[in-house]
Amino acid sequence: MTYTNDCTVLGRRAFLQNGALFLAASTLGAKTGFAQDQQPSVRVGLLTDLHYADKNPGGSRHYRETLAKLEDAALQFEKDQPAHVVELGDFIDAADSVRTEMSYLQRINKEFAALPGQKHYVLGNHCVDTLTKDEFLGEVGQQKSFYSFDAGGIHFVVLDACFRSDGTPYGRKNFQWTDTNIPKKQLEWLASDLKDSGKNTIVFVHQRLDVSNSYGVKNAPEVRKILEESGKVQAVFQGHSHKNDLKEINGIHYCVHRAMVEGSGLEQSGYSTMDIFADGSLRLTGYRQQQDHELNSRSSR
Repeated sequence: MTYTNDCTVLGRRAFLQNGALFLAASTLGAKTGFAQDQQPSVRVGLLTDLHYADKNPGGSRHYRETLAKLEDAALQFEKDQPAHVVELGDFIDAADSVRTEMSYLQRINKEFAALPGQKHYVLGNHCVDTLTKDEFLGEVGQQKSFYSFDAGGIHFVVLDACFRSDGTPYGRKNFQWTDTNIPKKQLEWLASDLKDSGKNTIVFVHQRLDVSNSYGVKNAPEVRKILEESGKVQAVFQGHSHKNDLKEINGIHYCVHRAMVEGSGLEQSGYSTMDIFADGSLRLTGYRQQQDHELNSRSSR
């Protein structure tokens, strides 16, 4: 198994200085040789781990501030105009009652649903701490927890790793957050879906497929094997561990997106715009604390 750290390009940042907002110019690496005027086939907005809740901060997590941080992202997305926006899980934080947790979901989704483009919800463990999956998905108007869609000649796959080892779906505080799995039925669907698609593919999932620690999906090697054997998957975008990270395993990039909930103030946030080009190469433009990345397509390696 080839397992390497990929080239990370730190770039455009918004930052505060003496009360004024500045945007530093992005420094793009020479690895992929993107032309500045190259037009993407599709543009996707990304954010993760909002953990919205109407409660006081817990450690480094500032739950109420997510509303202002999402408004900040909305201003940028209005400029960038992504065709799709994906939240990579832990949209809300845990609550002691269904009523309270549903109120968190309704409040944050009012703002998220107003963003440009088609919205996609990846389930995280906190999304279904007290709610069931049907309750969460019903409220946001999404039919399934795992599915695929095409846009701009690119294939996208949304996975759901919120299952216990015995195959029981998360919900109603019936799980340990470290027991995360993608069950057999979903693996069979994934293999079939990738086989049927003739397009370069991007995968979205909350828990990590690139590590074997407590943040990782327990059967991640089995999932990675399916992705690798398809020969079509370029990158996997993940949340869950809250910090920027990027690895390459057997020709597939695994990118962990920075959490929005971490830290106080607009500058302590993270969101991005991903431009995907005809050959499957992509450019991730990060804002606030999210790093920039440029990733080659599988065919160009």
